[in-house]
Amino acid sequence: MASGTALIYDEEMTSHRLLWNDPICDIEVPERLSFSYEQLKCYHLVERCVCVPAREGSEEEILLVHSSEHLEVAKSTQTMNEEELKRVSGNYDAFFFHPSTYRCARIAVGAGLQLVDSVMSGKVCNGMALVRPPGHHSQRNAANGFCLFNNVAIAAEYAKRKYGLQRILIVDWDVHHGQGTQYIFEEDPSVLYFSWHRYEHQEFWPSLKESDYDAVGLGRGKGSNINLPWNKVGMGNSDYLAAFFHVLLPVAFEFDPELVLVSSGYDSGIGDPEGQMNATPDVFAHLTHFLMQLANGKLCVILEGGYHLKSLSESVCMTVKTLLGDPVPQITGEMAPCLSAIESIQNVRAAHKPYWKCLMYEDTSFLQNLSTKSHLLEKVNTNPSTEHESKITNKDEMVKVERFLELHMKNILFPVPPIKTAATIESEASAHLLPLSIRVVKEMDMNEVKALVSAFYADLVKEDETLLSLGSMLAVLDKILTKQVCNGIAESPTASVSVAVALRHSVRFGFQRVLCIFVGDMEIIPNTEDGRILMIHICEKQQSEKTNSKHYISLNWKEGAEGNDFFSAVFGFILPVAYSYQANLTVIAVGPNRSLGINGISLLLGLLRGLAESRILAVIENTEMNLMQSVAKALVGDSTPDFGVYAPPTQEKVRKIKILRDQLQQEWKMLQCSVKNGISGN
Repeated sequence: MASGTALIYDEEMTSHRLLWNDPICDIEVPERLSFSYEQLKCYHLVERCVCVPAREGSEEEILLVHSSEHLEVAKSTQTMNEEELKRVSGNYDAFFFHPSTYRCARIAVGAGLQLVDSVMSGKVCNGMALVRPPGHHSQRNAANGFCLFNNVAIAAEYAKRKYGLQRILIVDWDVHHGQGTQYIFEEDPSVLYFSWHRYEHQEFWPSLKESDYDAVGLGRGKGSNINLPWNKVGMGNSDYLAAFFHVLLPVAFEFDPELVLVSSGYDSGIGDPEGQMNATPDVFAHLTHFLMQLANGKLCVILEGGYHLKSLSESVCMTVKTLLGDPVPQITGEMAPCLSAIESIQNVRAAHKPYWKCLMYEDTSFLQNLSTKSHLLEKVNTNPSTEHESKITNKDEMVKVERFLELHMKNILFPVPPIKTAATIESEASAHLLPLSIRVVKEMDMNEVKALVSAFYADLVKEDETLLSLGSMLAVLDKILTKQVCNGIAESPTASVSVAVALRHSVRFGFQRVLCIFVGDMEIIPNTEDGRILMIHICEKQQSEKTNSKHYISLNWKEGAEGNDFFSAVFGFILPVAYSYQANLTVIAVGPNRSLGINGISLLLGLLRGLAESRILAVIENTEMNLMQSVAKALVGDSTPDFGVYAPPTQEKVRKIKILRDQLQQEWKMLQCSVKNGISGN
C-alpha cells in the first residue's frame, strides 16, 4: 500500500500577474500561492511531504480537453505588449493575460499530471498541487474566470487514458460553479462531477441556468453531474457537512471511484470577498478526511480559487495536515444546517433519485417555493452602497476575519499524540498480524485495577473474569485520555461491562460528551440520562425494553448478504447524529452475534476517526483475528479499509432510517435533509 503525501509547488507560477487596473481581476494575485506555501512551511508541513517537481504540460496533454484554436491563442500571447494583452484578455469573461501566463498555465497543468502520476504509480498515497492560474471555469475553446486551461479536467482525461480508469470522481468545493468542467464531462458517465456553488437563483456569477440542481448531465452522462446551488451567502460548516452526508458521500460510495480529484477552491471559506461564506478552515480537514476513504485513498487535491490570503492559507494547511494523516480537529460552530441549505439538498436528492440506487426509495420531492426568493427581491430593491463605502467595509471585514482566524487556529490546533494507535494483545502471534505502526502496551497493574473497581465500578463488575480483562482496556483508555495515543483497541470477554467501565471512567476523567456505539447482542449497562453519553446500539433485533430517546438510539440493522448496504445507515443517520453531538471521545464495542460484517465495522471506524480529534477506543469481544486486523487498519488510517461490494439498501431499511430521522431530527439537526413536516432549520 502506498504511503506519503505529495506536495507540488513551483514559484514560477507567481509570475502570472495583472498588468493593468481591473477591479474584477485584481484579487487573483501571486501571493495566493506564496502565502499558502509559506504557511505550510510555518506549520512544518512541507518537510513532511514528498516534494514532487512540477513540469510543463505538453501541447498534446492540453489538447485532451481544449481545442487547437484555444491553445494557439494562448501561445501567441507570450510576445505581446501590454496593449495587445489587454485587447486579447477583453475577448474573455474575467480573464487577464501576462507574457508569462501561457508558461504558468502549462506548469499548472503539468503539476496536476505529476500529482496524478505520483498517486497512480504508488509513489505516494495522496497529495496537493498548489497551482495558478486556476482551471475549472476554462472551457474547450475559451479562457474564463481567471482560468486558462482546465487543470482538473485535463488530469481526469489523462488518468483515464494513461491508467485505463473507468470511474473518476471530481469534487469541486470552490464557491463558483466550475461550468468548464461540467461542459467537458456532462455526457461522460465515467466522470462523476460534484459542485456546490454560490448561485442565488442565477444572480451570482457565472449566472447560468445550467448551474442549478436540475442540470444532471446529458445523454449517457445523466446522473453524473451533481450541482448543489447555495441560494444565499453565509453558508457554514454544518451546511457543507450536510451536503456531504446527504448528497455526495452516498452517491460517491455507490459510484466507487478509482481516483478522486478535488477542484480545491477556498473562496468557499470564511472572509473570502467572492464567496461571503462562513465555513472555517477546519471544515476542509473533515471534507478531506471523508474523501480519503474513497478510491483506496487515491486523492489528488488541486488548487482553484481563494482570495482572502489568511483564510486560503490556513485552509490549505488543514487540507495538507489531513492528507498527511494527522487527527482531524474538532469541528466548530452549531451543527444545524440552515433552511436554504436543506432546501437545496432536498432538490438535488429529488433530481438524482432516478439515477442512483442509494436515493431510489427516498421519499423526496422537488420544492418550488424556496425561502430565499423573497430575500432576492429585497436585494434587488435595495439601494447599493457607494463603491467607496463598500471597499472600506470589505477592508474592515478582511482585517476582522484575519484576527478571528489567528485566534481560531490557536483554539483548534493541538499537539498530535506521539503514537497513533495502541493495543493490548494477549498472544505474540496476534501482535504479529497487526499493522507495524500499532504500539502494543502493557496491561494496567492488577492491584491498581482492583482499587479502581472497588472505589468506583463495583456495581458494574461482578465476575473475576471481567476484572482480569479490565487491565487491558484501562491501559489503552488511559493512554487515550492522557493524549499519549490517538486511539486504541482492547480485547474483552465481556465487552458490555468493559465499555460500561470505560464510559464511567472517561466521564470521571472530565469528558462531557462521549459517543458510544454498540454492535451486536449486548446488555446495555451505561446510564445516558445526564447527556454526557450518547449511545447508538446496532443490532438485528431490539435488545431491551428501553425505547429510543435523545441519548439512547436503537438501530435495528442486519447487513445484506449480497454486499455492504450499511453505507446508507452511516451517511443517512449515524454520521449526522455523531456530528450533531460533537463528541470528545468515541467508544465502539463489538460483541457477539453482530449484525454487521467486518466491512461495515471498518467503514464506521474509518469515518468516525474524523470526530473527537480521532480519540476512539474499540473494545472487541469476538477475538476473530480478521476482525481485529480490520479494526486496527481502520484506526491506524495507513490504508483505507476494504468496504466490500456496495449493495443498495432495501425499501424497508430506507423506511427504518426515515422513521428514526423523523423522530430525532429536531434533537440532532444534522439529520435534516428535507423541509417536510414543518422542519425549518436555523
